Amino acid sequence: MDQPLIAADPHAEIREEVRKLCARFPGEYWRELDTRRGYPTEFVKALTEAGYLGALIPEEFGGAGLPLSAAAAILETIHQEGCNGAACHAQMYIMGTILKHGSADQKQRYLPGIASGELRLQAFGVTEPTSGTDTTNLRTFARKEGDKYIVNGQKIWTSRAEHSDLMLLLARTTPKDQVTKKTEGLSTFIVDMRTAKGLTIRPIRTMMNHNSCEVFFDNMEVPAENLVGVEGRGFRYILDGMNAERLLIASESIGDAKWFTQKSVAYSKERVLFGRPIGQNQGVQFPIAKAYAQMRAAEAIVKQGLEKFEAGIPCGEEANMGKMLAADAAWAAAEACVQTHGGFGFAEEYDVERKFREARLYQVAPISTNLVLSYIGEHVLGMPRSY
Repeated sequence: MDQPLIAADPHAEIREEVRKLCARFPGEYWRELDTRRGYPTEFVKALTEAGYLGALIPEEFGGAGLPLSAAAAILETIHQEGCNGAACHAQMYIMGTILKHGSADQKQRYLPGIASGELRLQAFGVTEPTSGTDTTNLRTFARKEGDKYIVNGQKIWTSRAEHSDLMLLLARTTPKDQVTKKTEGLSTFIVDMRTAKGLTIRPIRTMMNHNSCEVFFDNMEVPAENLVGVEGRGFRYILDGMNAERLLIASESIGDAKWFTQKSVAYSKERVLFGRPIGQNQGVQFPIAKAYAQMRAAEAIVKQGLEKFEAGIPCGEEANMGKMLAADAAWAAAEACVQTHGGFGFAEEYDVERKFREARLYQVAPISTNLVLSYIGEHVLGMPRSY
């Protein structure tokens, strides 16, 4: 028998089960959370109990031991079903740093609890008010004193810090003027926020319910055993996880684009004006079709990136381009969806305006479009560094 030209989706079963789970959390659930800027406790619990938040954790530590493409399928489906995976994606990609660079003791100490849901690792302390994505210029400093580090500084946009037990923190351990390369002298730590003293968290209210926070460190003590890997090499550890992060975020954007397109198509068929469904008008139909084409193109690049990542092949080009193209496709689909719905696109009960706000984030975070273009210009096309 001839083999099919297109391979079957290896994660079709996972997608179907995630759809069933998401059906228990309809638009009303997310709208209520949005109103009070609440954390999706019930949703996170359901995902954890189903094993999806521990998807990337090896089976020996109680996880599912699945590849990154499975995690991408989970997040894409969550967004395609109108839910939000923000509380899930960070735990998935942050774990990669511990999995790849953590000690045997750290893995045994934290991973089983994360897999079971006993522990939440959803806070990533990297960005600072003065440095933004210029990570090597961060000012938070960890000073070694005996068997502990004393941390002082500040982080911003540390999402879900209020609802996380653990934080992965990047801090400078050697002054910048004492290192040969600016990427040296940065270290990564696991911070147990349940017991940390000198840690202050302040929520930041934003246009979407992302549970963003500022975090302040005032002589906060971190046991030396919580240093991940080797002191001074933390920047490269963080970089290792960034391709995974971008591929997962891109998958969410692809899911958003699919949700918007489904909503647009359905409404354009139902809404009748001047004796005909509005979807029959090319002015309505073409923007939806174009956004769909953009999504499919982004989907293909992300798939390539996931395949390379899982094969251990460098995938920076696909991870960055996929993230940018997926975010653009989601935004184009969002614009078309609002325009198709007209005034109803701004009504909360349709969920379009909520998803519209959420989709806009990913053209800025976790890396802006301009920095993606700079990466492509320098590292893919070989042009002079632009910054």
